[in-house]
Amino acid sequence: MDEQSRQPQREILDGVGVSPGRVIAPLVHMAPAVSEPPEGEPLTEDPEAATDRLRAAALAVRAELTERAARARSESAAEVLKATALMAGDKALVKNAVKLVTSQQLSPERALWQAATAYADQMRAMGGYMAERAADIEDVRARLVAELRGEDAPGVPQRREPFVLAAEDLAPADTAVLDPDVVLALVTVSGGPQSHTAILARNLGLPAVVAVQGVLDLDAGTPVFVDGAAGTVVTAPGETEAEAVAAWRRTAERLASFDGHGALSDGTPVPLLANVGTGDDARAAAEAGAQGVGLLRTEFCFLGRDAEPTVEEQTAAYAEVFAAFGDRKVVVRTLDAGADKPLPFLTDAEEPNPALGVRGYRTDWTTPGVLARQLEAIAAAREGSGAEVWVMAPMIATVSEAVHFQELAHEAGLPVCGVMVETPAAALTAEQILDRVDFVSLGTNDLTQYTMAADRMLGSLAELNSPWQPAVLRMVECVTRGAAASGTTSGTHKSVGVCGEAAADPALAVVLVGLGVDTLSMSPRSLAAVATVLASVDATEARRLAVLALEATSASEARDAVRAQLPVLAELGL
Repeated sequence: MDEQSRQPQREILDGVGVSPGRVIAPLVHMAPAVSEPPEGEPLTEDPEAATDRLRAAALAVRAELTERAARARSESAAEVLKATALMAGDKALVKNAVKLVTSQQLSPERALWQAATAYADQMRAMGGYMAERAADIEDVRARLVAELRGEDAPGVPQRREPFVLAAEDLAPADTAVLDPDVVLALVTVSGGPQSHTAILARNLGLPAVVAVQGVLDLDAGTPVFVDGAAGTVVTAPGETEAEAVAAWRRTAERLASFDGHGALSDGTPVPLLANVGTGDDARAAAEAGAQGVGLLRTEFCFLGRDAEPTVEEQTAAYAEVFAAFGDRKVVVRTLDAGADKPLPFLTDAEEPNPALGVRGYRTDWTTPGVLARQLEAIAAAREGSGAEVWVMAPMIATVSEAVHFQELAHEAGLPVCGVMVETPAAALTAEQILDRVDFVSLGTNDLTQYTMAADRMLGSLAELNSPWQPAVLRMVECVTRGAAASGTTSGTHKSVGVCGEAAADPALAVVLVGLGVDTLSMSPRSLAAVATVLASVDATEARRLAVLALEATSASEARDAVRAQLPVLAELGL
């Protein structure tokens, strides 16, 4: 065999980059899935004993997932883990499995598998957020069967040496407790830019590439180079890739701190805020230099519970966040329940399409009182702090909804009230909405999904489900124009913020500012990179690049055209 034939074969796999960073490490596959119990596997024990084992397994898995939530490194991770824990303890799931044990004399493992599969199939057929939950239920199914068998639960391999993790997709329970010192990057076959894997990878600061076909065909232990910005995975990395990794390390050092000042090169201020969920999150964001909070996710008080938290419990939780930011601005989003965040005391799990159902503000229609009590708690926490507290409602679609929410907020004693723009309806009527409320914040994850009619979890729709889509950018422009028109009429500037994942993309941040967005809110890890790129352009250049993106005919064309005009991105490897 000659020398050339012994050289490792170089291969480049393309995907969708969802979290920047460059690493070289051996590839390790996710542990094998739990095998399906044989069809018709018979009951070999007393039915009562089998029923007891089923219930004990559900309690054990729920407790284990709840404990993982407590150890999660971010509130996003904690939220999804708590929601998954609720699925594991779902009484209807256990009841259906028990029925199969007693009526069909199936083993508890097979009964549980069939009951969970039926749920997952129903949800996948519904599409949207419910299709996303199907994968979570299948994860719970595997954990329950493993518990019944006395096997280790499926999940991330336990290694001491650093590696790149490859998987078909990652369940929330897997991504939530990853150790970034060991797992250096994530590569998946499935998933999109706004999937749980993508969002959690960004929160953890891990390079990640999704929608990579063929990565599972690579042998375990294969050295690979992962570029989370470019969306590539390269086998047999050489000197070029090694230098790229070294360059990224230099970038990381350069971006290790943010001085708390977001502005364009001409001095135009662009406040850079943080998305947080808990007091711990808020303190970490304040230490990272965030100029305030652009999105306080209040779901953390509610998830993983069978009953509504008391006003006193909520007040204490919100007060922790307010205290971390002193007299700075904290924008509180009221409960965004429903869709992928079901709550047993508030939402209907039987809705045919929860992504288009009773979620967010709409839960006040079916369960009035929960929202009013939450606003009471926010107001109480505000009274005991010096923070500048703003409050906003998610999933607003009409002017009358915005007016009603403002009335509730004012009755609670909260003077600054706004709404989330997540629906095309809200974007198109932004001027009329802003005639009634004080500000709006764009949730670009949902706005993109609803504008493009593209499930954000599907890797095959990643191009459609991108905030770079010109149609989505035109929605943003519609909102900023509406804000300008409303401000002219009222004589008061109406603020437009972005708190979706789009704000964390440095190139897209320039475009958003060029479109007229006032503030950007993101994961604290993204602050320094966004600040550095914004400081490389002035207001005129930002507007020019925004027009360039609007005139593109596709998301990739818009992204490539803007990035080509920002040499700082190549310099930093972003």
